Amino acid sequence: MTAAPHTLTATEAVAAIASGRLSSVDLVKSCLGRIATTDGEIKAWAHLDADAALAQAAECDRIRKAGYATGPLHGVPVGLKDIIDTADMPTQRGTPIFAGRRPDADARIVEHLREAGAVILGKTVTTELAFVHANETRNPHDTGRSPGGSSSGSAAAVAACHVPLAIGTQTNGSVIRPASFCGTFGFKPTRGTISRSGVLQTSASLDQIGSFGRTLADVALLTDAIGSYDQRDPASFARPRASMLRGANADVPVTPDLAWLDLPFYDRLAEDARAGLETVLEALGPQVTRMSAADTLSNLVAVQARIHEYEICLHQAEVFDTHWDQISDTLKPIVTRGRQISKAEYDDALAVKASAESFFADFFTEFDAIVAPSAAGEAPRFGEGTGDPIFCTLWTLAGLPCVTLPLLLGDNDLPIGVQLIGPAEKDDRLLRTAHWLQSHLAAAAE
Repeated sequence: MTAAPHTLTATEAVAAIASGRLSSVDLVKSCLGRIATTDGEIKAWAHLDADAALAQAAECDRIRKAGYATGPLHGVPVGLKDIIDTADMPTQRGTPIFAGRRPDADARIVEHLREAGAVILGKTVTTELAFVHANETRNPHDTGRSPGGSSSGSAAAVAACHVPLAIGTQTNGSVIRPASFCGTFGFKPTRGTISRSGVLQTSASLDQIGSFGRTLADVALLTDAIGSYDQRDPASFARPRASMLRGANADVPVTPDLAWLDLPFYDRLAEDARAGLETVLEALGPQVTRMSAADTLSNLVAVQARIHEYEICLHQAEVFDTHWDQISDTLKPIVTRGRQISKAEYDDALAVKASAESFFADFFTEFDAIVAPSAAGEAPRFGEGTGDPIFCTLWTLAGLPCVTLPLLLGDNDLPIGVQLIGPAEKDDRLLRTAHWLQSHLAAAAE
């Protein structure tokens, strides 16, 4: 191999291992070496077990050499957000309350990863209980900046070439936003595509699983490997799932019809992000329809907050009651506010959520995807929070598939993502549109 193994994309690594040009052990050693030289500053990892990872990799190599069947991620190391249960390593949920906690069983997505032949390298840092209180993880592009949250370590680990793939979760903007800040691809499929069984529950109505990779094909490959029906997850659906990887590599049959919604909170965009997005819209020309958004769409931000705050208080009541003194001062006022939301107010919010889902189902009968910001701009400075999630809120509330593409640079040469949102359960078509967008913008830039 001419390139250092840790710099390979997931799809490149899969092909190299399958052909015998690269061993899983050599790939994992390269990733561990990269972590050893850079993670002292980046702090992407909550737990690593190098010996266990190398043992997994050696077994992957033995299986391949013996001629046994191999999975779609055979021998490829993956990082897991530290709210995803693993039976063989701690899951500490970003808080000292769960320090040293060892689950009895793997989460369903971890079972899928093992079935796919992946090497579970370790657990990536999350914010406290996957909410807002920032951690010590730094942005690999500028360690004076935040990587975003709450899937901070997953985004940073992929951006720093610690692993080609990592898994995160999104209840508001916790996959798309950090992917934007760290310059990776981030993909959150339709709610219910991936089981949440064995993952910390902060909001049964909003929690969703997502992935980070360095190419569009990588996040599609990972999603294919971990997506399935699971009767233990009430959001999970039994309908067939189209191949995400096929979608990410496919050409569009016709040029997509795209929409840009002018939402009132877009005034929070930084000037460099606004200018970059304008160049994208200009390059799209007649393929994008710009329109004013209904005021009711902006109201959905408050609806998401009400559901999220009510449900985290419901699901984590015992934690808050028993360990209040160990809860951060950032989270405490959110919990206090959530406890003041009445059941009637919560039910009203759920009804609005259902209406939003119906609205977007109708909307996407006319458009293939919505173009939107992934975040307000470049990553915020470290110590100034994890960034505003508002540019993801509506789509997460409605459970829509979203993907962010690292297409822009800000004034400080830091990444800014462009987000595409598609219709529910047509994730493969969204990835196909994203593939077209990349190609179209590359051609326009020539």
